[in-house]
Amino acid sequence: MPLSLPHLLRMFLLAVCCALGSAHAAPSAETLARLTDDDSDTRIAAIAELGAEGSAQSVALLDALADEALALTGAGRLVILTDTGALDAATGEAIEPYPDDADPLMINNRVRNALQSAKAATNIRASDRGTRLAAAQLLRDSASELLMPILEPALAAEQDKEIRSILALAVARVNLASAEPAKRILAAQRLGDSSDASVKAMLATLLDKDAKGQFIEPDTEVRAAAKASVQAIERRLAMADLASTAFTGLSLGSILLLAALGLAITYGVMGVINMAHGELLMVGAYATYVVQGLFRTHLPEYIDSYVIAAVPVAFLTAAAVGMLMERTVIRWLYGRPLETLLATWGLSLVLIQSARVIFGPQNVEVANPAWMSGGFSTYADIVLPWNRVVIIGFAIFVLLLVWLMMQKTRLGMFVRAVTQNRAMAGCVGVPTARIDTLAFGIGAGIAGLGGCALSQVANVGPAMGQGYIVDSFMVVVLGGVGQLAGAVTAAMGLGLMTKILEGWAGAVVAKILVLVFIIIFIQKRPQGLFALKGRFVED
Repeated sequence: MPLSLPHLLRMFLLAVCCALGSAHAAPSAETLARLTDDDSDTRIAAIAELGAEGSAQSVALLDALADEALALTGAGRLVILTDTGALDAATGEAIEPYPDDADPLMINNRVRNALQSAKAATNIRASDRGTRLAAAQLLRDSASELLMPILEPALAAEQDKEIRSILALAVARVNLASAEPAKRILAAQRLGDSSDASVKAMLATLLDKDAKGQFIEPDTEVRAAAKASVQAIERRLAMADLASTAFTGLSLGSILLLAALGLAITYGVMGVINMAHGELLMVGAYATYVVQGLFRTHLPEYIDSYVIAAVPVAFLTAAAVGMLMERTVIRWLYGRPLETLLATWGLSLVLIQSARVIFGPQNVEVANPAWMSGGFSTYADIVLPWNRVVIIGFAIFVLLLVWLMMQKTRLGMFVRAVTQNRAMAGCVGVPTARIDTLAFGIGAGIAGLGGCALSQVANVGPAMGQGYIVDSFMVVVLGGVGQLAGAVTAAMGLGLMTKILEGWAGAVVAKILVLVFIIIFIQKRPQGLFALKGRFVED
């Protein structure tokens, strides 16, 4: 019968322990006997002793018990079952013949949890940082007083700041139940450095009273330390919640900015109410999906780079669709806003149905590359997703490019001239018709970039753009027509306001309140946050 790796390793550890000895004392016969006891508390105490001892033989016994390979023979002998035979649990010697009457020891969930904690205690002294960190994180919530002989020396010897702070919390949790008031006071003070809501709840129980009206914690100084720690944790959690809300608000604002930036250009230059702008986002998202498929088929080793390649493809695809819309439909409707609105709405339906025909009616999968997956922890254990962080940075990058184009290029100067005074710009030789096409193409391309970014955080489907068209117009109108600074301010402001209100009143009520605010604001200031500067006054 072939040997499995766990059983081979267990046999090796036992053989080394018996042949060469160990730096730790071998498990006593009494400890081994208690492993077979029917009482779970007795077995858990024996498991904790093995974990605190930490010898190779103890680790092998813990592994065997976890795998239900630790068995008791009819003669009361404790053995470890392997694929090829049986080993004596006390000595590690092979047993011949194989004990057919060996009955594996069954374990319940309590014992299994105790085994996990004991094995973590043996790993807390490992040389590998990742192993020690994982062990410390497990012990933080599951350590018991029986493991203190190994936790306290490990805390004193630990040099890594992160692991040391976790071990300090684990020790403090255990000491909080100590019979000595001095240990409980110190534990309550140390737990005040935590940012865990469960730690706050644990400390708060010390301030509660029982059915007789007596404090659960009888010592006044311990209660005072617990109260101070609870207040410190509450302040830290409040700051963490505020920071998390601010980040999600900036994330939403960056998405709104990408969605509205192109619309700010086209609406500012031509005054066209483009109801198909959301579908240009969809075009960019599907372009990203196509590039992902090409990379998976032809360049699988570079799949994590598909997003970078998708950025120019999304821009050019959406720009081409936008310029085709302007050339074939929109340019014949300038000066007629109602007809333009209806025509672009019809174009949006055409684009949606085209997507359904080409890609199907269901959402398609656009996966995050490895470098955009997961997140990182910051203050008070706030986890910031990498995809959101990258999108915020991407929005800043796109905004910078648009600003450079508008302020530092000849095309940007023409666009600003047409936005301020179309008639005068035409009189001095600006090709307004060509500028209209280019501006619409650039605005559509920027929408495609927004769709590329959205594909990393939202579902990609034929109707995905419908959810952003209203928000895009709100950003443009609130910020001021044709104003980049206004679009940035409005997008970030609406993002933060929406997330703050969602936490207070829910998503639906938050949306209503935002709309009411914009209606009132536009009534008081129709030109938006940033008024368009020009050299003429209309009658």
